[in-house]
Amino acid sequence: METQYPAHWEADVVLADGGTAHVRPIRPHDADLLRSFYSRLSDESIYFRFFGPRPKLTDREVTWFTNVDYTDRVALIATIGEEMVAVIRYDRIEAGEAEVAFLVEDAHQGRGVASVLLEHLAATARDNDIERFVADVLPANMKMMAVLRQAGYTAQSRFADGVVRMILDLTPTETSTEVTTAREHRAEARSIARLLTPGSVAVIGASREPGGVGQAVLRNLLGADFTGPVYPVHREVRAVAGVRAYPSITAIEDQVDLAVVAVPADSVIDVVKECAEKGVHGLVVVSSGFGETGTAGKERQDELASLARAYGLRVVGPNCLGIANTDPAVRLNATLAATVPGRGRVGFFSQSGALGTALLQRVAQRGMGISSFVSAGNRADVSGNDLLQYWEEDPATEVILLYLESLGNPRKFTRLARRISKRKPIVVVKSLGMPTAHSATELGLPDSAVSSLFEQAGVIRVDDLIQLFDVGQLLAHQPLPKGPRVGLVTNSDALGLLAVDACAGAGLEPRDPVNLGAAAGAEEFGTALAGVLPEVDAAVVIYMPPLPGASDEVAAALAEVAAGSGKPVMATFEGHLGMREKLAPIPSYAAPEEAVRALARAVGYAAWRERPAEIPPELEGTDAERARALVESALTTHDTSTAPEASSPDAASPDAAALDGGAGAGAVVELDAAELLACYGLTVWPAELVGSAEEAAFEGERLGWPVVLKVADPGASRMAGTVRLGLAGAESVRHAYTDLVARFGAEVPLAVQKMAPQPAVPTVVSVVEDPAFGPVLSFGLGEVTARLLADEGFRLAPLTRRDAAELVRSVRAAPLLFGQYGYPPVAVDALEDLLVRVGRLAHDLPEIARLDLDQVLVGESEVIVLGARAVLRTPEGPRLDGGPRRLL
Repeated sequence: METQYPAHWEADVVLADGGTAHVRPIRPHDADLLRSFYSRLSDESIYFRFFGPRPKLTDREVTWFTNVDYTDRVALIATIGEEMVAVIRYDRIEAGEAEVAFLVEDAHQGRGVASVLLEHLAATARDNDIERFVADVLPANMKMMAVLRQAGYTAQSRFADGVVRMILDLTPTETSTEVTTAREHRAEARSIARLLTPGSVAVIGASREPGGVGQAVLRNLLGADFTGPVYPVHREVRAVAGVRAYPSITAIEDQVDLAVVAVPADSVIDVVKECAEKGVHGLVVVSSGFGETGTAGKERQDELASLARAYGLRVVGPNCLGIANTDPAVRLNATLAATVPGRGRVGFFSQSGALGTALLQRVAQRGMGISSFVSAGNRADVSGNDLLQYWEEDPATEVILLYLESLGNPRKFTRLARRISKRKPIVVVKSLGMPTAHSATELGLPDSAVSSLFEQAGVIRVDDLIQLFDVGQLLAHQPLPKGPRVGLVTNSDALGLLAVDACAGAGLEPRDPVNLGAAAGAEEFGTALAGVLPEVDAAVVIYMPPLPGASDEVAAALAEVAAGSGKPVMATFEGHLGMREKLAPIPSYAAPEEAVRALARAVGYAAWRERPAEIPPELEGTDAERARALVESALTTHDTSTAPEASSPDAASPDAAALDGGAGAGAVVELDAAELLACYGLTVWPAELVGSAEEAAFEGERLGWPVVLKVADPGASRMAGTVRLGLAGAESVRHAYTDLVARFGAEVPLAVQKMAPQPAVPTVVSVVEDPAFGPVLSFGLGEVTARLLADEGFRLAPLTRRDAAELVRSVRAAPLLFGQYGYPPVAVDALEDLLVRVGRLAHDLPEIARLDLDQVLVGESEVIVLGARAVLRTPEGPRLDGGPRRLL
């Protein structure tokens, strides 16, 4: 029987120097590829691998190395273009242990190829129940020992018989995770640095035609006074815009770092191959005619990304505006926009090419300035996540602004944002739709959930582009506020009152406005601001004189006072929008409400940033191994080929339907989740199914009065009249049974359950395995009104204690849990512990496509889970941000 080729192991990866490679399992027909690779190795590399000279591999050895079973014998290779540049393999030597070895072509050593191959092979080994790698290494082979030791796994070594035997425990550790994350960060940051700091640029498709795309980019490069050489490429002409042109990029004598591609879409693939031959590091494809045009264009776009990565190039676009870097040492304007803002502190990413020009103009009009700009267009390769990695370490970037139309890897985005936001604010506009051209999974979560998950990661999400720049200019030019107290200085009573109302509506604490009157000048404004600032955390100054006055003097006085305060000061200064020269660095807003709205965002972000770091807690009374065994047993024993689709407990809810859509395709296994929850220290109250009134009476007697009789179908708690409470005797149970059968039919299952202590607040806890975000936990009250209004909060699993507390308080009906509106206070701490435990279960078991705890009664001293159903599905692969590093 032929061994099945594991195509899901294939991956595009970013190397340590920012280049890319393709990782895949070896195949029998790779024999010639292996021979060619071997012929390029140095004698030293061969000696270190085989412990002696071996001029060439025999046919038998080639067959042995290229024919593996992908279980006990596995080999992965790295390719760049059509050449194999590295290979790593393991051979099982006993249960749980395998011997590992690798070879990297000399020309590619030091690029991190071996490290990323080891990550992928270790993940494969763990899937095949291999716990340890063993490697015999010559003492002089310091590079191989360094790769093994620096992987972050627990390593042991001993010297015997002239070799060093190294043993790696493949159990992931905190150190190995940190190593992988750090390598990913450095590699992706460098790949973007190679795009934004090129030493030379070629414009392919730079024609002489006025208004042509290629000529526009060329003229903008020249107009920005790019510090390196610029090479127009045109098949026929000898010069474009007064600069010598070349018939092809390969005809250019010198190195080309970046190529801007402005040729028809059907010619782009040939250009990519020529750029790869030339050794270009990256491409900016401004050409249209790709995913935005339909299926054929999308196929062309996927081919572009795949081919470029295979040859080691990153791609911005296609159908994009371009990229810019205002660093005086670079002065790069490789965009279609003639106007690029000056030097500033803001890194700006926009997926929309069409909006890009207008957005850059708005930034320039406000006088904000940028550090760098990238328009990703259809986002076939380079994404916002890549830019986050770059801007995190870029000293010129202090604030990150993102206009997103899609999220290629949302789980990775939230991971990166949570880390970066502790140092640099990230402000995001996320549109509700997703263009068909984008290489991304459409989000199944409601938009409110996306906002909640952004908030959890410290991301400042705003509603529109105006707010994006309003918040950006404040964060870029003023310190963060330390609290919500706001001082107001104004020369207009009406505008001062508007500012007070805006502060109150935004959750800020305004002080009474200091109204200086219409005739106030520089001295009065400066003195008033100086007097207000010591008592507040931020100040808003409103200067709207009825007649033109000494505005420059007033601006200078305000700037002088603000500069020494260490507190943010904002202004509505004669209706001016942006950064005014005399007023700088105080940002001005057209209306005080806009200033207050931006300030409220900054206050919320500052509070998030000041919180101490917290990790998910260790939980007592959990048995993750038993939980995994239960899930695997259910999936193994159930005939998924004939299993019906599980009925969703939330079938009546549009938002819940969207969540169910995130669980993936294919047959599912639905089961009672009581045993699973017990593995995480949670108990589900037993409910006994009954088929007659007499059975119901018998179970009520056995459980002890009072009891509940209820419809046992999933989702019944969402319907009115499905439960009969407080049944205190056999006759009342019989009557309730007859009533429910008459209402819902004899085929509807009924169950008897012990009556929970009262008073208690009904709540609902759910988990969905979203294909983009991974496990997402939702919480809301179980009252009909709360459900109808979709009053839910969301958090990514696993949860910290703080996450759980914030999730409980995020719903509008939360006051009912804290003793308001006539309800007694309930055991919120026990509810939070339940949320943490459910979050850990969801994190540990990606096979749980959906889990519903409905209802969870929160009493005065405990929480009681009345019912729980789980939907299981075998995942198609690791979560988007799980497993070894790869480009998605």
